[in-house]
Amino acid sequence: TSATIRHKPQEPANLARRTFAISDACLFIRLISSCQQMLRDSSSDDEDYSSPPPPTAPHIVAAKQAAVFSSSPSRRPTGSGPGQQQQPQASASGPTGASPSPSSGPAPAARMGSNRSAGTRDGSPPPQSPGNNVAAAGGRRATPSSGRHSTSEQPQVQQRTPSPSGSSQNVATTAPTKAEPEEVDEEADRRQRLLLYALVMRCIAYPFSAKQPTDMARRQLKVTQSQLKQVRDRFQVFLAGESGIVADEAFSNAVQSYFEVFLKSDRVANLVRGGGCSVRDFREVFKNNIEKRVRCLPEIDGLSKETVLSSWMAKFDQIYRGDEDPRRIQKMNASQSELVLSKEQLYDMFQGVLSVRKFEHQIMFNACQLDNADEQAAQVRRELDARLNGYEDMKKNRKFPKFVVKDMEPLYYDEVKAAINLLMTNLESVPVTKGNQDAKLLTGQKPKKGQKNANSQSESGDGDVNFSRSSIQLNFSIEIVVSEVKNLKCVPPNRIVYCTMEVEGGEKLQTDQAEASRPMWDTQGDFSTSQPLPIVKVKLFAENARMLSFDDRELGKVQIRPTCTTAKGTEWHKMTTSKSCPDDLRIKILIRMEKPSNLKHCGWLWTVGKNVFKKWQKRYMCLIQVSQYHFVMASYREKKSEPLEVMPLTDYTVDYVPEPPDDLPPDAAANRKLCFFSTVREGDHVTYATEDEAERQLWVQAVYRATGQTHKPEPPSQPAVRAASAQAQQKLSGEADRAKRAGLDEFIRVDPAQCDHAALFRRLQLLTLRHRLADPYTSLGWFSPGQVFVLDEYCARYGVRGCQRHVFYLEDLLDAADNGSIIDPALIHYSFAFCASHVHGNRPDGIGTVLHDERVRFEEVKKRLMELLLRHVTEFRYYFPFGRPEGALKGTLSLLERVLMKDIVTPADTEEVRKVVSGCLDEAATINYNRLADCAKIEGKTRIIQSDDPTEKKLEGIVHLAEMCIEVLQQNEEHHSEAFAWFSDLLIEHAENFWAKFAVDMMAVLESQPPDVWDSFPLFQLLNDYLRSDANLRNGRFHQQLRDTFAPHVVRYVDLMESSIAQSINRGFEKERWSQKGSGCATSEDLLWKLEALQSFIADLHWPDPPFAEHLDNRLKLMAADMLEAAGKRTSAAFEATMKRCGKGTDFLLPSDVCVMLNTCAGLKGSVLKLCTMRSGENMHEYHKKTDTFLDGVQSRIANGIVARFCEILEGVLIKLARYDETAMFSTLLSIAKPTDEMGKEFVDCCRANMEQLRHHIFDELLVLSICEVTAGFILC
Repeated sequence: TSATIRHKPQEPANLARRTFAISDACLFIRLISSCQQMLRDSSSDDEDYSSPPPPTAPHIVAAKQAAVFSSSPSRRPTGSGPGQQQQPQASASGPTGASPSPSSGPAPAARMGSNRSAGTRDGSPPPQSPGNNVAAAGGRRATPSSGRHSTSEQPQVQQRTPSPSGSSQNVATTAPTKAEPEEVDEEADRRQRLLLYALVMRCIAYPFSAKQPTDMARRQLKVTQSQLKQVRDRFQVFLAGESGIVADEAFSNAVQSYFEVFLKSDRVANLVRGGGCSVRDFREVFKNNIEKRVRCLPEIDGLSKETVLSSWMAKFDQIYRGDEDPRRIQKMNASQSELVLSKEQLYDMFQGVLSVRKFEHQIMFNACQLDNADEQAAQVRRELDARLNGYEDMKKNRKFPKFVVKDMEPLYYDEVKAAINLLMTNLESVPVTKGNQDAKLLTGQKPKKGQKNANSQSESGDGDVNFSRSSIQLNFSIEIVVSEVKNLKCVPPNRIVYCTMEVEGGEKLQTDQAEASRPMWDTQGDFSTSQPLPIVKVKLFAENARMLSFDDRELGKVQIRPTCTTAKGTEWHKMTTSKSCPDDLRIKILIRMEKPSNLKHCGWLWTVGKNVFKKWQKRYMCLIQVSQYHFVMASYREKKSEPLEVMPLTDYTVDYVPEPPDDLPPDAAANRKLCFFSTVREGDHVTYATEDEAERQLWVQAVYRATGQTHKPEPPSQPAVRAASAQAQQKLSGEADRAKRAGLDEFIRVDPAQCDHAALFRRLQLLTLRHRLADPYTSLGWFSPGQVFVLDEYCARYGVRGCQRHVFYLEDLLDAADNGSIIDPALIHYSFAFCASHVHGNRPDGIGTVLHDERVRFEEVKKRLMELLLRHVTEFRYYFPFGRPEGALKGTLSLLERVLMKDIVTPADTEEVRKVVSGCLDEAATINYNRLADCAKIEGKTRIIQSDDPTEKKLEGIVHLAEMCIEVLQQNEEHHSEAFAWFSDLLIEHAENFWAKFAVDMMAVLESQPPDVWDSFPLFQLLNDYLRSDANLRNGRFHQQLRDTFAPHVVRYVDLMESSIAQSINRGFEKERWSQKGSGCATSEDLLWKLEALQSFIADLHWPDPPFAEHLDNRLKLMAADMLEAAGKRTSAAFEATMKRCGKGTDFLLPSDVCVMLNTCAGLKGSVLKLCTMRSGENMHEYHKKTDTFLDGVQSRIANGIVARFCEILEGVLIKLARYDETAMFSTLLSIAKPTDEMGKEFVDCCRANMEQLRHHIFDELLVLSICEVTAGFILC
């Protein structure tokens, strides 16, 4: 059986050869030759790898052995010999097998059950399995277990290292030195990384279960801390005006706000430190900021707001970029883009992930033949077969892992078997290049002559498979280049010559034309054929000079028989000339015949078999791959597309034959130069022979890969083997020793079936995540497409359970989040949902097995995740500043609801979710306010309200804190309200709680203010303007508290202002000098300013309570009316007093004081509408009309008083003029004393002077005109 062959005991020489040989002789020589120079160059830097290690103390040797051996269960060999013993079976975590320690020195911490239990008859130590070297370091660092180390320092090693009886042994307690554990840990870590890289290389080289995803979101370049500092400096340079970038004031203000609020924020610095902020985030935050500003700008003709926005963004990019060349940035982005990676790029990536050096990669790459797809496919087939056998042994011995339910054991076996069958199906579905599309079975057609054996063999025998014609069809591409002909002399130099080329049975092509003096073409012809042994014909022609000739003259021809294995260089061929051409023609031809991918090997072999190839003869054999699990050996004849005989290789095994078999014909046996090998299966035996050893080894390797057998053929070591010279053998031995000293041979020979892949994968995933978080992209924990591809392939190929993978991933993500890295909650949600559905038995693909370890780990992860989510929701302002990363807070709330679910089907209780979120937001209000208060210097070691600072400073501090509180809540509304859309009422409650914390400090500061001090009104205006503009907080708890707190202050302020204005009226008019000021006198102007300022101040308060606001408005209007009436009365009284002091003669001149009084009345009357009209209501003009009527009366009385004075002057003049009446007795005497015309002139001059006084000092022209008209009317009457 295959198991028997795998565990067949080896002789000491063969065992040593298997230990140090990487592959067969030819491959290893090619491997070492390619790496020799690289090793020589790096020998000085890597002396510890390329040179033998220094002698080590025995206890260190034992410690290393205990640290590097596996915890995975060893495979129980079937059909083991009498001298073999079985190793103890593993527990749920697996035992640790340690090799025997040296005979000298302290006893090791653990021993094997028997020296012969590793599979050797002579009791020699077994070769160390590198797959076992990782178990101790799978998820933790290895611990030395020598006799000098204390038991308390290595509990895992003791627990997982069984003694021969199955129980752990005690270890002597000796204090270890510090250097020894570090040495062991570093060596174990190095070995683990190299083993991981060997397995990862195979996944990259031949993937068959996974593909690189192409639909993943492309990640942006992240901003580092150094870049953040550089960006801050660039914006500071711009704001200082030293950048040379021309910008308007609006853009500068926007940049100033962006710099102060965003760039200088500590929250942004923390986000950058965690790797969660990209260049796009910086740009989007600025764009959102300026969009609001641009919308508030007025419209400008010919300049759209979109143009302004694009211009500002271009300037922002210029500031952000600085002096860097944008083409270099684009080139860097293109070179580091997260696209589908090639295999070479994946190798380079995981060299960085696993810290593998380039020369180590090259050695392992060549030794594992990763460039040989056939070898990798064969390796996969061997791995799957070994896994299937291992699970069969597990079922037979009932050594299953621990499940949450005991009845899951049969289901577990069905699961793993179905997984392996799926992998086999995937491998089988890997496409193999086919020929034509004729799918007709060979067994379903009538065989042609010479094909009877092929058809009969493909349909006979147990387990044989019928193959279609298209699956065995070979399609070759032949490239023919005709370069030149020499020795052409029989043709005139100017004659045109050309060549034709054809593959017999196909079309014919012609070269270009050339003159006979220079017959050179370099023309290429491409052909396709299905013949493994085609014939290529090339002919040389000369154009016929005769007019009546239709055929050109043939000068010569040549026939060439190329194969896939012939040299592909340019060769000179002798042409067979025609009778008319006596020249010795030579033609230079290049022929390349490409081997199709389904043809794995071909060549001439001497073959004889029992059921097929019955005659010993030389045949052209082709090893053809029909599918990933089926290969055939087919013989072909020249110029034939169909095989002559076909032999499927199903169930065959191949091996070397040292000596010629006895059943060969005598003439063949006498030929000692042939090298033999054979393929054997039950009931059949086929012998093959090649003419040199190298060709035999190539054939054996190809057939070995095709059969998928577990036993690897070893070339015979007898002196009769003449394949390699003594010098080659010496070189092989030296290079093998060099590879051994490099410490890589054991990883090349690793058996994946012996590895603890769960522990290995956990380590691989952790290292990959660390590498991902350190790369220049804002990954947020998401792997790149290439990393996802490799991890998927690893899990599928080596059987890592999906739940284990995601639980390990969750643990790594939570560790990274605890260390300050920014992790996308959507990523955690995906893995958590997968694990939850698996543990709760609600997987979409049905019920599956659940390991006890998976459930325990999931519960621990769930607890840690709940703590993380509560912390993130509570401190959402600091974990998700400015809404970045985009959508992260919303994803966190969604994940929180998922974690609160009791199982995967029943939704979480809505009230429970709201209660949890409400508790987080209540705590968030306290945290946010305390941090804000500390920032605003309101709270520290001692509170300012308890200190000796003056009240002005306290009030200034509380106003500054209010501004910061408003800014915080505005940012919450702008950046986080969308995430809390389902909990909007809780976010409102959070804001109210936040203001409640502020109200405590506000009330303390207000209470410390002295009475009748009004410096706190700006605080009310600031808070009230914000609260009334917020629909959610308007008339809320804090708004009502604010209103109730400041209402008495407003009433007291109005009362004091009313008393002050009334006193100012009395005092002002008593001391009024009636000099012109503004539109009236000084007292009236001061009155109007005070009334207007008071009303404006009260209006600017925007009192939130409408009844109280209406009451204040009515009171202010009534007060204004009363004050204006009082001012009118005082003006009227002053006018009467002034007029009493004035004379009534023609020398009367209207005083300027009277004109100022008239202007004062006009000014008071002009302010009535503004000061006495209420905002709304039916009686809004009540005070306006009353006051306006009163002031009209005052103005009329003053105007009438002026007219009455003019009338009195006129009456006096008329009385005097009556004395000079001619009818009077003394008129003649009086006329002689004073002429009558002088008195008339005096009156006229008086009128003219007073009219000029009115016109120059009274501003109201209509009033002046009215006075003049009334006066003129009296005079005329």
